[in-house]
Amino acid sequence: MNTHVPQAEAASLTSAAISIRNVSKSFRRAESSPPVHALKNVSLDIAPNSFVSLVGPSGCGKTTLLRLLNGLIEPDEGEILVDGKPPMRGPHMGLVFQSIRLMPWRTIRANVYFPLELQNAPLKDCIERADHYLAMMGIAKFGDAYPHELSGGMQQRAALARALISQPAFLLMDEPFAALDAQTREFMQIEVMKIRQNLQGVVVFVTHSVDEAILLSDRIVMMSPRPGQIAETLSVDLPHPRWDYDVRANKDFVELRRHLWEGIKAMVVNDPESEFYQRDRVMRSTTPAGG
Repeated sequence: MNTHVPQAEAASLTSAAISIRNVSKSFRRAESSPPVHALKNVSLDIAPNSFVSLVGPSGCGKTTLLRLLNGLIEPDEGEILVDGKPPMRGPHMGLVFQSIRLMPWRTIRANVYFPLELQNAPLKDCIERADHYLAMMGIAKFGDAYPHELSGGMQQRAALARALISQPAFLLMDEPFAALDAQTREFMQIEVMKIRQNLQGVVVFVTHSVDEAILLSDRIVMMSPRPGQIAETLSVDLPHPRWDYDVRANKDFVELRRHLWEGIKAMVVNDPESEFYQRDRVMRSTTPAGG
């Protein structure tokens, strides 16, 4: 069901769409403050046409790794290759953020075709393609509306349409559904699964939800507390389409969820920088003997 892939073995793959080799990254808040080590010696290969989720404790470097893949920042050490080249921003790289970031002065349709405008595409083509992806997202009749007129779920659908309109080979998603209510989040997960059935490319998905990672992914990368390293990678061999049956009742889903959650929980409670670690020490020191 789930297969552990040692980091050394993962680093030996040669047909990767994304190759990460011994990458480290630190940040400094101010000249006088010590650096914050976000990532240390991370090596990972991501296969073509795969959906990979990054999970792990808060602050373990998941978003930092996503930003490195997009070329927004550069590693201090190591190398990243995307299709054999250093990361760079462009239409081949789609981004979906936790904060939706639609432009409030533009209609939903105009927000969606904005990436095509940047490529100087003819307006007629922009509108036709925007309407196609709005229909795909189930919000075609809201093309002339403005962001404030839509619910959070519909706004996130528009943001996903905007990311897809350039037909990117790589789609990077940073906790895109975290701010949605539980019901809307489940519907958005189904939308993403359906899109994956029909489109080719690589998706790298950051989430704090173990259930969401299992539901969507071909492979899950579990990262350790800061400085982030790869603790384990696991394949998800559950049958597709996963929206067509009660996947959460599948015994392999249950076992994989238990394994991931126990691993993350153990890392958090044993991390001296974790608030849970600190709280546990305080509670122990203030609890009377035999209390």
